[in-house]
Amino acid sequence: MVIVQGRVIFSYGDVSHPSNVASVRKSVLGMLYGKYVLDNTIDIDKTVKQIGLDDNVPFLPMEEKATLVQLLASRSGIYMPAQKTPPETLPAWDQGRYMPPRGSEYPGSHYVYNNWDFNAAGTAFEKLTHKEIYQSLQTDIAAPIGMQDYDASKQKKIPVPGSVHPLYPISLSTRDMARLGLLMLDWGVWNGKIIFPGDWARYMTTLITPFKDINPTGLRNGGEPERWGYGLLWWVWDEPTFPGYSYIGFMQGAYSAMGTGGQYITVLPSKDMVVVHQVDIDKNPRAAVSPSSYIAMLSMIANANCDNNCK
Repeated sequence: MVIVQGRVIFSYGDVSHPSNVASVRKSVLGMLYGKYVLDNTIDIDKTVKQIGLDDNVPFLPMEEKATLVQLLASRSGIYMPAQKTPPETLPAWDQGRYMPPRGSEYPGSHYVYNNWDFNAAGTAFEKLTHKEIYQSLQTDIAAPIGMQDYDASKQKKIPVPGSVHPLYPISLSTRDMARLGLLMLDWGVWNGKIIFPGDWARYMTTLITPFKDINPTGLRNGGEPERWGYGLLWWVWDEPTFPGYSYIGFMQGAYSAMGTGGQYITVLPSKDMVVVHQVDIDKNPRAAVSPSSYIAMLSMIANANCDNNCK
């Protein structure tokens, strides 16, 4: 789906069919955090020890100092098992081989795309708000913005071998993903109502880890057009900012939720545009659209936009 200035201008496939959005779940969790951070229910400066995120393997003294905001930025320095499937069934870059040794990186100093951080952030949300993730998504976001296909009762967490922190897979339809993208584009406001604070949306989508510091290095797609860095649970386009923060390229200021197989919610502020792409990995776990192919799609879509010359 492609939405420009709040209007659907292109739609393809069954956009009402919910399926697993993979790691897009992490960006959705980030949206849920918003109102609870701003009303002080959640203190993102608390440490993993203060929150009680102890796992089956005890924290090292250094790891105990990692804060919740560092989990959200995937910079905790805590490198514990966090996979839902046996390592041999995972792609080579995701078999844990890229993880630094425990205790080798001080919290906050190093970015690694770390599922332990993301899963523990889900546990932290529930412990601090006393609300379940799926039900919170229903009441805090889905109902207020009129999501049509999300069903909290059909969501189910998956235990992670060796860890107390489960995965929280989320199934969404393409059109509901588009609503989430529009909510982010409008900084948490829907039809004049604040769903979560705009300052939080801006904070999540501010570049914290530049493209050159993304680890594992396989996620950098060196030599290709992708230039994604990382904020808090959202991928953020890393491009030099020109004087006056003017938009030069169509990706200037862009941010995106991304999931394995080709799940994307991409916000292009320079075009007042949201682009959503989904692959049904429930139906075919091997189905995939590559990041390079998706960037090519975005480029064609952006260049087809007639801006203010539309008739």
